[in-house]
Amino acid sequence: MATKPAVYDASAIQALKGLEPVRRMPGMYTHTVHPLHIVQEAIDNAVDEALAGFGKRITVSVFKDGSVQVEDEGRGIPVDMHKEEKKPAVEVAFSMLHAGGKFSRSGDGVYHISGGLHGVGVAVSNALSRRCEVSVFRNNHKYSIAFEGGELKNKLKEEKAPKDKRSGTVVRLWPDPKYFDSPNIPMNELEHLVRSKAYLLPGLTMALEVEGKQTRLWKYERGMAQYFEMMLDGRELVAPLFTGERFFDEKSLSGITDVEPGEGASWAIGWVAEGDIFADSHVNLIPTRSGGTHEAGFRSGIFDALAAFMDGRGLAPKGVKLIPDDLWQRACFTLSARIVRTQFHGQTKEKLTTRHAAKLMEMCVKDAFELWLNEHVDEGKKIVELAVEQAMARLAKGKKVERKKSSGIATLPGKLVDCASGDTSRNELFLVEGDSAGGSAKEARDKDTQALLPLRGKVLNTMSKDSRTVLANKELQAIATAIGVDPHSLEEKIDLTGIRYGKVIVMTDADVDGGHIQALLLTFFFMHAPRLVEAGHLYVAQPPLFKVEVPSQGKGKPARRLYCLDDDELEETLANLKKEKVKEGSWEISRFKGLGEMSPEQLWETTMNPDARRLVRMEFEPKNLKKVRETFEKLMDAGEAEERRNWMREHWKTVEADI
Repeated sequence: MATKPAVYDASAIQALKGLEPVRRMPGMYTHTVHPLHIVQEAIDNAVDEALAGFGKRITVSVFKDGSVQVEDEGRGIPVDMHKEEKKPAVEVAFSMLHAGGKFSRSGDGVYHISGGLHGVGVAVSNALSRRCEVSVFRNNHKYSIAFEGGELKNKLKEEKAPKDKRSGTVVRLWPDPKYFDSPNIPMNELEHLVRSKAYLLPGLTMALEVEGKQTRLWKYERGMAQYFEMMLDGRELVAPLFTGERFFDEKSLSGITDVEPGEGASWAIGWVAEGDIFADSHVNLIPTRSGGTHEAGFRSGIFDALAAFMDGRGLAPKGVKLIPDDLWQRACFTLSARIVRTQFHGQTKEKLTTRHAAKLMEMCVKDAFELWLNEHVDEGKKIVELAVEQAMARLAKGKKVERKKSSGIATLPGKLVDCASGDTSRNELFLVEGDSAGGSAKEARDKDTQALLPLRGKVLNTMSKDSRTVLANKELQAIATAIGVDPHSLEEKIDLTGIRYGKVIVMTDADVDGGHIQALLLTFFFMHAPRLVEAGHLYVAQPPLFKVEVPSQGKGKPARRLYCLDDDELEETLANLKKEKVKEGSWEISRFKGLGEMSPEQLWETTMNPDARRLVRMEFEPKNLKKVRETFEKLMDAGEAEERRNWMREHWKTVEADI
């Protein structure tokens, strides 16, 4: 018997209020593997107070009942009545998304530099906890408030002034196990997080108390240098540790655009001949485990300084071209960037995407390291020798396993524009939409390491197709042949040593058609080349949608060209221009209809330059294969139209669809 079709009218449109979006879709706001990130939000807020100069100690306590408490010596979250919301400010901060004290970017803002920016923070921590208790010590009074399941349980209560006249905030969370794969917080990661705050902010004491165990304290008066000694654990460096810091003020910013007062970095870097290496990067004391633009700029600045040192002293060996990887193979470093206008890839803030951060870090370290090398010539030569050793090892390995130009069976596609390098690990293949974009990309690319394959129109939807059908399609056959991979399933064992590129990058227009082509290509790779995806070789480029031409603002402020990924980034850019007192309306906004509209210089600068581009790696874990397949079937299978409609009804707020 046929079921009655669902009625699609106003009653089908749901408007989620308060913290309900977080409880419905927790994965959009935090990691759901374990609750560490919701605890980190509370720790980051405490650290922001210390960063602003309030408090010298932060205590993180873990209890046997599964709760975690974070206590600081800051100013205490405001408790007075919020004018618009008619609630105490502390209740607003813990019960509303996009509410906080970190949005102001004016000179008199509460936080000039902080880790938080999205305004989601502890509201998500509260939403995903069975219970959340907050105590605020402020104005010689103690204020208490409690939530359960994200909802207010106990209204704000005021008590008599504590005798010790303390100030600060105490947050205790009981994470709700139903939102996480595991209810347990990984203690090693928590310890690393707590300890890192101490060395990044010299003089700050970080305490970790685990119920039933001895309290551990960390305080690094010498900051990164002291941390390095601990991490090396007696191992010797090839050359003395290179440490430094540079922060810009109004005077030093004369003639420099995009950088704001207070921005800059501190760092420590050293090279070891053997053993494990480590690399820790942070932005405003937030750990960026996946790196980002700040780390790319730091690496570029250090390498460029070494290259200049080698050229200046004739140290470059004949017949050996050093690449950045040769220098970084044996490098240990820690980087702490401070940036006013932070943009991260996702709420968990593991990767920085702020565009000007790359240039900022280069300005901080390049000249400083080149000066250090020329002051420590013998030590600099030892670093060069180590890098050359790595280059020789790389070249020797490359001779043993030569990159396959072609095989006796398959001939490389005629429209493939190949690269010159024989080093598979460095080489990249761009799958480009259209001949016009292919023309710009051909001129823009780094001919040594970047190849491209132009695609005509939309490729075949391979969701329900077998390998024979896939190979019968000329476009897909060209892609498979160029990469050097045969169509396969995850159940099959396949040898990937014959692949010709370390990165395969899907580069399509930032519009609906480009998104459709991207979806079709991802379907092909996930369903017919899953081992390639599993090994981390597949990426998606993120070209900007908008270009903003800003005219000259007089002496010291030349004309600028800014790129914005999407509407949100455009809105933030315009807000920053207004704050800089750029005359409203003097700028010109252009929307790119496609990659073919960009000049080769623009395409390189925004989408192909490894130091400035934004790439998203496509990946999955084999244990999640069933879920991945179900998702692709739901979105791409011709027979799942009704399931797609239901999915869009459920996720209508986060879906962009061309219907």
